[in-house]
Amino acid sequence: MATHEVAAPARARRRRTVRQDMRREWSAYAFLSPGLILFTIFTLAALAFSFYLSFHSWSIIESYKPFVGMQNYKDALSDPDLGQAVINTGYFTIGSIPLTMAAGLIIALMLNQQIWGRAIFRAIFYLPVITPMVVSSIVWKFIYNGDYGILNYYLQNIGLVHHPISWLSDPNLAMPAVIIMSVWQNLGFAMVIYLAGLQSIPQSYYEAARVDGANSVQQLLRITIPLLAPTTLFLVVTSVIGSFQVFTQIYIMTNGGPVGRTNTIMYFIYQNAFQFFKMGYASALSVLLMLMLGVFTILQLRIYRPGSGGDL
Repeated sequence: MATHEVAAPARARRRRTVRQDMRREWSAYAFLSPGLILFTIFTLAALAFSFYLSFHSWSIIESYKPFVGMQNYKDALSDPDLGQAVINTGYFTIGSIPLTMAAGLIIALMLNQQIWGRAIFRAIFYLPVITPMVVSSIVWKFIYNGDYGILNYYLQNIGLVHHPISWLSDPNLAMPAVIIMSVWQNLGFAMVIYLAGLQSIPQSYYEAARVDGANSVQQLLRITIPLLAPTTLFLVVTSVIGSFQVFTQIYIMTNGGPVGRTNTIMYFIYQNAFQFFKMGYASALSVLLMLMLGVFTILQLRIYRPGSGGDL
């Protein structure tokens, strides 16, 4: 009884203090409110409604939208087309992320040196990042065109191929072609992030290594790469999330074909939602994709955390 009587005034004082702090910082809440309102409407509310839809057989063209419980999730887990989309997305992820990060690191190492025109080269490599993905996809679709694409033109001129290749129509070449385009598009982002990481490494480490007789390769392997581990972890996490959401280049360049070889998870969700009008099933797929990304992100953070034995 005595404890309750002491705790009640303390809680009242804390509530008064919180209200006083909120009144004192009202301008901060006013500036934050537009972003918070937009985030609530277009992210939290959309997420909650999508979760609600996933338990219904929800079609745009039908008025009857019955509750089906976990049926959409059961259908998704036994859908062979979803399995193919997961494999294609994994192929895209494994093919694009290591190439993008390795090329970004190499270019960042070169452009971190005192060379002529360094700022110009940095801008050139970053230009694809600020180019809209739709524009890039259309340009690369023309480059890969089997009839009049410039890639076939130059390959034939230098004698590497003797007949035009249908890059985006060949089941074995379509995904590699999309991967190369995506590496070109995202290379500048990896370069900028690695440049920031390189410039945060104290030069005294390299000076001490040179005094001890370490050559350039040893400095790279013993100083640069280990100290870039947090930068690499950031790039891995954001790149995996981005690669699982690949859509625009697939939609414009291949439409998921040929024979479904470039049909990724996001494109499969788009097909079910806006081509087959199965909003409930598409929402269940979206929830599964979110869970999948959450699991991958937690695993990456646990593997590469300090002291876990990760290589980074």
